Amino acid sequence: MAVISGDPAVAGSPFVIRFRYSTKSRIPPHWHPVDEHLTVLSGTFRIGMGEDGAEASATALGGGAYALLPAKMVHHAWADGNTVVQAHGIGPFAINYVKLLPVAMISPVAGGESGLLG
Repeated sequence: MAVISGDPAVAGSPFVIRFRYSTKSRIPPHWHPVDEHLTVLSGTFRIGMGEDGAEASATALGGGAYALLPAKMVHHAWADGNTVVQAHGIGPFAINYVKLLPVAMISPVAGGESGLLG
C-alpha cells in the first residue's frame, strides 16, 4: 500500500492510496467509515457485498473499472494477482473487519505486506 496524496487518517483530508497485489490476495469482509472510491488501474479485482466473503457473490472488475463503496457497507474483495487498485476519498479512512479469517486464507502482497487491505 502506498499513500499517493493526502493523509487517509485525518478527518476532512482528501486522500489517494494505491494497493499492489502480486499474487491472489483476499481481503476479508470489512467496512469503512467513509465512502471508498476504487479504480482498477491494472489486472482484475473482484468485489462482493455482505459478511459471508463468498467468491460467488463478487463482481470482477478489470483495468479502468470504477466502483463506489458507500460508507459502512460491508464488502470483501480479492485480486487475482498482478493487480493495482487506487482508492480515494475524504478521511478518516479506516478498515473495520467484520470477522477474522483463518491465517491460511490471507495471502501476501508485493513487498511482504499483509493481504488484509481494503
